Amino acid sequence: MTLSSQPMPTNLPQLSADCSRCAALCCVAYPFDASEDFAIIKDTEEPCPNLSVTCFGCTIHDNLSKRGFGGCVAYSCAGAGQRVTQDLFDGETWRDDPDLIPHMSHALRVLRPIHEALLILQEAAAMTLPDELGTELAHLSETLSVRGGTSIWDFEEPEVQDALAQVPEFVPRLAPYVVPRD
Repeated sequence: MTLSSQPMPTNLPQLSADCSRCAALCCVAYPFDASEDFAIIKDTEEPCPNLSVTCFGCTIHDNLSKRGFGGCVAYSCAGAGQRVTQDLFDGETWRDDPDLIPHMSHALRVLRPIHEALLILQEAAAMTLPDELGTELAHLSETLSVRGGTSIWDFEEPEVQDALAQVPEFVPRLAPYVVPRD
């Protein structure tokens, strides 16, 4: 059995959030239930009342935890928000056209799990793996990257969704190759 590190595809999407290139989709797409993570109840596809009306910034960002919004502090879109805004909607926003709210929200809910899976696979690529697992890792990464995807339909294609469904089955198979960090 040959062991080697596997390179990730070179054209991975950005996998870290860049809120300056997003339309505050996380503040719109998801519902909040009043809990220890969210101080209010907010419906799906309803802009958070703490969202600035003049820009896409949070009016309480510096005090989120103190104000009961620990869920916002813990959240990361893994770069899906700016990909939806910039690549799928060409920089248009739901403020420019309120009819885009359900479409942009849906797109975020589709892309975020894909980006999270790519983050996991990116970590796995740094591991020394048998060629068989490395090949599978490269295939999953390539499929989930959706090169040139410009429509939500590109991300909902069966091969992409099948690859996404395979990641939770693939990851446990990496356990024998995990090297503890000091």
